[in-house]
Amino acid sequence: MKKGSTLFLKLVICFVAIGAFIWLIWFPQLEGRAANLDLISIYIDPLIIYTYIGSTPFFVALYQAFKLLGHIECNKIFSQPSVNAVKNIKNCALIFSSFIVLGILYIRLFVRGDDSAGVTALGIFTTFASLVIATAAAIFQRLLQNAVDIKSENDLTV
Repeated sequence: MKKGSTLFLKLVICFVAIGAFIWLIWFPQLEGRAANLDLISIYIDPLIIYTYIGSTPFFVALYQAFKLLGHIECNKIFSQPSVNAVKNIKNCALIFSSFIVLGILYIRLFVRGDDSAGVTALGIFTTFASLVIATAAAIFQRLLQNAVDIKSENDLTV
């Protein structure tokens, strides 16, 4: 793969990370519950703190994708660090979807007075997308691990 392609994908990952970070900082100020609160009170809301903790796997997965692109640039895609990066992406997607499901359950069961249908729909969509990414990463991990095993066997026979 040419370095231009991996550089473009790295830039996309950086823009996604920056955009998500800005959204996480900016959105709580727009939320309806925060209309009459000062900045400190907005960010000590338990649901906002849970969102920040739950978004950590997303950023870890982006970092692992960045590392994987680095391995591709160095022509080391068929190596154990690449398999580990894909495995970490899979685990982060599963953890992220778990955080979303727990957040939806909390909102549906304990938050009263707000219409939770939109949040639930968005959470279901995001959970589905995260599970699709986890499944694709699991398949890619298995294929990559098989390729690494075959490569190591070939290196030993030569």
